[in-house]
Amino acid sequence: MKSGAEKSHSLIVPAKPANKAAQSAAELVEGSGGTERNAGRQRTVRTQSREAVSQAQARIREAVNRNKGEKLTALLHHISLDCLRWAFFTLKKDAAPGVDGLTWEQYAADLDRNLTDLHARVHTGAYRAQPSRRKFIPKPDGRQRPLGIAALEDKIVQAAVVAILTPIYEAEFLGFSYGFRPGRGQHDALDALAYGIQTRKVNWILDADIQSFFDSLSREWLVRFVEHRVGDRRIIRLIQKWLKAGVLEEDQWIETTEGTPQGAVASPLLANIYLHYVYDLWVEQWRRRHATGDMIVIRYADDSVVGFQHRRDAEHFLKDLKERLARFALSLHPAKTRLIEFGKFAAERRMRRGEGKPEMFHFLGFTHYCSSKRNSPGFQLGRRTQRKRMRAKLQEIKETLRRLRHTPIDEQGQWLGTVIKGYFAYFAVPTNTRLLSAFRAHISEQWYRSLRRRSQRHRLTWKRMGRLIDRFLPPVRVLHPWPDQRFRVMHSR
Repeated sequence: MKSGAEKSHSLIVPAKPANKAAQSAAELVEGSGGTERNAGRQRTVRTQSREAVSQAQARIREAVNRNKGEKLTALLHHISLDCLRWAFFTLKKDAAPGVDGLTWEQYAADLDRNLTDLHARVHTGAYRAQPSRRKFIPKPDGRQRPLGIAALEDKIVQAAVVAILTPIYEAEFLGFSYGFRPGRGQHDALDALAYGIQTRKVNWILDADIQSFFDSLSREWLVRFVEHRVGDRRIIRLIQKWLKAGVLEEDQWIETTEGTPQGAVASPLLANIYLHYVYDLWVEQWRRRHATGDMIVIRYADDSVVGFQHRRDAEHFLKDLKERLARFALSLHPAKTRLIEFGKFAAERRMRRGEGKPEMFHFLGFTHYCSSKRNSPGFQLGRRTQRKRMRAKLQEIKETLRRLRHTPIDEQGQWLGTVIKGYFAYFAVPTNTRLLSAFRAHISEQWYRSLRRRSQRHRLTWKRMGRLIDRFLPPVRVLHPWPDQRFRVMHSR
């Protein structure tokens, strides 16, 4: 097989510039044509790889539908060279390198040979997973979240295995599971929750958060759960290699005996598999057997919200849930797990008892609260940005503005506009316009102060600043429909 450099050279069309042109001119002609053709070839290869993976997933999906409940014993052959190439192109180009120090660009420089070698090692059993490089990132509550940054080849193999396993488990996962699944996102979970609270008899909300889930799950149970549907021992061994690779922290290798690295490519799917058997199937069975009234369930990764019609059902469920999780090395976070009165009649009932307004709960970055419709009587679920999320984002922007203080104003404005657009794309939901306006106003004030500190002899007035704000910062507008509208479209049945 030719190297990337040889293939590029073979695509060059010899040129004969007239009038004895200099050699540099000929090189310019050749280089331009080679670059364009290489770019076109890369697009073609990526398309072919994507089609090959789609065909492999379709074949697996057919096998799952034909043999429901049976283990799939031949899967590794789907980890083809095309599948590995597709997996490589799905990775982020600017992602931080792992312990191998390899970047995306470095690996791509000789991609064909690198992937051919990796493919051979995976299929002969010579592939060895490398430790994850541990990095800590700050959480909104001030604590630090440990992330495991895998080596580049580990990311490629994990992405390929996830692509092969996804159609198997998409046929298994239940409808109220939304986290890290194709075609589902955070707003789908938020819509389902809002629709359930609005249309069902929900009077109590259990906001349940599993404590240190990714660090605590039992690897023995995880492998047993995967083996329910996967009978190919070679795939099982790959997963075990990732779990046992350990982490590298400050050049010190640390063996880990439980959990899966948070941030690894395969971790979201493995987490969903674990919670499918530990939580989802159990909840579905509990609802059929024990619930005496309406009950709704929404889960996004390890964060779940359960709504009940009757308080006794909620208390019974919470007690049983703690016992269920304890069997599988998990526990609920004592500070983040709460049972509160909520729903259409919560405000009225609490007022009669002299207990004040209903409590609020947080889910996926939003604070959910009991409200009423503006122009007509009746209950309305209110949602606004969780304040600690907003404060953390503003602090991040403030620190970045300090670093960019002496860059051109137009560049600062374009960057801020991009940041606000991204923020609004997630948080611009109905009932949240007040906090969106506050967020934009805070950024405007931070930018104004930052620009005034560029020089002690500044001449920036607030009137001129207002023109900059209107030019670069997008206005506040609601970008998402009401939850029931989108939910009815997505689930027309």
